[in-house]
This record gives sequence, C-alpha cells and structure tokens, in this order.
Amino acid sequence: MNLNNLTPASGSIKREKRIGRGQGSGHGGTSTRGHKGAKSRSGYKTKIGFEGGQMPLQRRVPKFGFKNVNRVEYKAINLDILQSLVDRKSITEINHEVLVENGLVSRNELVKILGRGELKSKINISAHKFSATAKSAIENQGGNCSEI
Repeated sequence: MNLNNLTPASGSIKREKRIGRGQGSGHGGTSTRGHKGAKSRSGYKTKIGFEGGQMPLQRRVPKFGFKNVNRVEYKAINLDILQSLVDRKSITEINHEVLVENGLVSRNELVKILGRGELKSKINISAHKFSATAKSAIENQGGNCSEI
C-alpha cells in the first residue's frame, strides 16, 4: 500500500454539480435558470399560494359559516367504555386522573359522559358534564354524579 493508491471508500464522496462555474461545467451561462423573468434573478421569492397571476385557490373557493371563539369542546365518553374500565380495573371511583391514567383523555381535555351502553355496577363519577340519560343511568345503579 502506497500513498498513490489510497482511495476513499466507494460511495463516501458525492459531489453535487457546481452550477454557474463557466461553460466547461455544462451548466454555465444561465446556470439552469432559463432566460429572463423573475425566476432567473437573484433574490427571487414568491408569495405563498401565488399561482402566476391566476386567481389563487384560497380566493377562488367560497367562504361560508363562522367559527365560534367561545365554543367549548368536550371529549365524549360513553357508559359502555366506563363499564369496560370498571370490569378491567375493578374501580368504584372514576375521576379525571383515572381517565388520564387509562388513556381515555389527555390531561387538558374536558370530559362529558354520554349514555350509550349499559352500566351494570355502582360507580361514583366526577366529570365536567353529563348527559341526562347518562346521569339517570348512573343514579339508577346507585352511583353518584358530580360535576367538576
């Protein structure tokens, strides 16, 4: 082995084509930018959504409705999900921390208990909201509903 036959490992060196370095490079002259126009100039930037003067999509599409800034979003949890949780973990007290630990809600979500399914055991539940059917189903089993 001599210094004259040392070579880097195959695939370790990869040079990009040097654009705009004269006619001998194969990319001289216009440097792959074409002739004239804004795109050939240095410092060219377009606005986001610019379509070459055509009416942009966000202006072509009609607008309707509105977003209520005071809307409160609740994560809905039904009675059948609570019953399966009680069956798996044998819990009698369900609160926000228990729901977070079991992955049913995230820490900063508000919870509303809904009445789908059947409740077979007596449980005490504390949540942010209850539907009327859920509240009656829980109280019929002897449980307690408390709003946070």
